Amino acid sequence: MSRPAEAIINLANIFNNFAFAKGLAPDARVMAVIKANAYGHGAVPVAMALTEADAFGVASLAEAVELREAGVDKPLVLLGGFFDSATWHYAEQYDLQLVIGNQFQLDGFLGSKPENPSKPVTIWLKVDTGMHRLGFPPQAFAKARQSLIESGRIKELIIMSHLACADDDSNPMTDSQLMLFNKLVGDLPESKSLANSAALMQRPDTHCDWVRPGIMLYGANPLRQSSQAEGRMSPAMTLRSSLVDVRAISAGDSVGYDQQWHATGPAKIGTVAIGYGDGYPRHAANGTPVLVGGRRACLVGRVSMDFISIDLSDQPEAKTGDEVVLWGEGLPVEEVAKMADTISYELLTGVRSRVKRRYVE
Repeated sequence: MSRPAEAIINLANIFNNFAFAKGLAPDARVMAVIKANAYGHGAVPVAMALTEADAFGVASLAEAVELREAGVDKPLVLLGGFFDSATWHYAEQYDLQLVIGNQFQLDGFLGSKPENPSKPVTIWLKVDTGMHRLGFPPQAFAKARQSLIESGRIKELIIMSHLACADDDSNPMTDSQLMLFNKLVGDLPESKSLANSAALMQRPDTHCDWVRPGIMLYGANPLRQSSQAEGRMSPAMTLRSSLVDVRAISAGDSVGYDQQWHATGPAKIGTVAIGYGDGYPRHAANGTPVLVGGRRACLVGRVSMDFISIDLSDQPEAKTGDEVVLWGEGLPVEEVAKMADTISYELLTGVRSRVKRRYVE
């Protein structure tokens, strides 16, 4: 019999979250970001559900090929661009759009020999407005843009940048980046893109012609602070498993590896079939919440590869076989992430392949 751990993916919630995102920027086109296997939710099923997306953003050639071979015919954008000359050949073969964000990528594109010179391509040209990760420095941007235009190979040129601190509305970095972006490209005729999920939710001045929602599509809050908009989104993934053992222990008894937790009195301990081998965070602290029968219980002891232990002392009715929700409906993934000193992005993308995905609408 297989392990009971499974991730329930609600495609209707993803569609509704997309509709909410689109409604925030009704005049913009929407690139739905489905990289990293749609943040752990399954890229192909998510793409098939988001029929109203104008394009999909992925991180790698392999992600794009998977979508094309599954029949996804929407524009696909390689957000990281390409890392070797062979990528360009496949980009042509699979009709992909590329981000060009540094001189290496620009030289590779200009120096490549297209298989079909009469077929122009769409390029997203990235400018660095302060994140200093990818993108042409402001002083090199105009020359890069001009060289692409003069290549004669461009169907459409879209100018983009990426915001470093849009999740923190108190940080002046977004204002600084927006000011530089507008100074560099505001008067240019090309379409422009700047807003990620966080900026889409709270900075309408960044929406431009294209928005790029990612984490919000999956119902997680991209902002550091709570927002009224959270109530407009629904979690798309509910990670759940079952109690596989329930036992009584005495005061002073320890639970799990390294005797990290000791009972202060008689306690009822449940073992759940989930662990870091499934993607549950190893560094989740004692007290991390789970739901048993819809009621909260707390993690005790270290997370192991295949199991966690929880304190059921306040739930005398709990028994082997009962469902346990690790995050999702009724338990925000952000709350678990905080207890593990990480972010929701890492938890969602980290759910391993041995956890069954089950799709519901």
